[in-house]
Amino acid sequence: MRGFVLFAIALAGWAGAQDLGIKAKKPVFGGACTVCPWGAMGDIVKQALRPYGYDVRVCYNCSGADAPRIVADAKLPPPIEELWKRAPFLRNQAPPPPNAPVEFGATGAQFLWDAYQGTGAYAHDKPRTNLRLIANIQSPTYLIVAARKELGITDLSQIRQKRWPVRVLTSVGSQAMEVLAYYGMTRQAIESAGGHIGNGMAEAERTNFDVAIGEGTLANAPEFNMWYEISQKFDLSYLQLPDGLLAKLAKDDEMERADTPDGLLRGIDHPMPTVAHTGVAVYGRIDTPDDFAYLVSKALDEHQDLLQWSLLNFSYNTHTVFKAYGVPLHPGAARYYRERRYIK
Repeated sequence: MRGFVLFAIALAGWAGAQDLGIKAKKPVFGGACTVCPWGAMGDIVKQALRPYGYDVRVCYNCSGADAPRIVADAKLPPPIEELWKRAPFLRNQAPPPPNAPVEFGATGAQFLWDAYQGTGAYAHDKPRTNLRLIANIQSPTYLIVAARKELGITDLSQIRQKRWPVRVLTSVGSQAMEVLAYYGMTRQAIESAGGHIGNGMAEAERTNFDVAIGEGTLANAPEFNMWYEISQKFDLSYLQLPDGLLAKLAKDDEMERADTPDGLLRGIDHPMPTVAHTGVAVYGRIDTPDDFAYLVSKALDEHQDLLQWSLLNFSYNTHTVFKAYGVPLHPGAARYYRERRYIK
């Protein structure tokens, strides 16, 4: 009897999967939580395709570094319980995913490029050369470094000189450790001196820090809550990184030189030279039907108004929508952008 029940459950799951997909006009989109950049983009794609008769099903936990892996390999969404265990605060922002292979999705443009090449977080993976760009929507995040004002820190080199147990708070991106390494500091050295490196995603860490390093923007999304919160609760001194370090980060991490806007966070009172990532890439695979990739490109262009109502700072740029580093553009998307003469 038990075997029959398990078979029935499996059969029901299989039948449900057959009802989803591009052919059924119920494509499965790999995103992130509803208040995360890639999840917010998933909701925009869902709304943009609705007038064309598509009911996009968003996976709100197909996120993190695994996002391009899930799409490239046409995987089923991971169990939602894994995310809830890691981040209980996302329970209300990440409902259970659809039970069907993920066909397209959103991720950071830099993650898509790394996954395509097999570099960065994917250095131990084979290159996923079946990935294809559909649209790159701009969304800048700036590398920011700050210290509690009462500490009197004006340069990160003072930390090593003083040799005191510093508590470092980090946000998304790998740049924090690269910045510390430039000043001769490693995780081991900081922790052996009685210091600590904390994750800014954890609420408890955001009340116990000396220095904060990481990408940020003024958006109340989990990835950026660190800056959103600590800039309001604490008086911060924002530190200018040396030009040589910024040049190295721009080259090694394929970031852009940019200025942190005046007033981006409380306490920033002038533009500060830094580096930034920009671009939330909507992407699929080489086997994504041409007509569907064309339609997604068209829908996002025709419904640019949806971008302005998101909690993220999204914008559509006709000069960059069709490129994300060296990731090949999907032929269906290329056809649309050529028709619109975005691609000359």
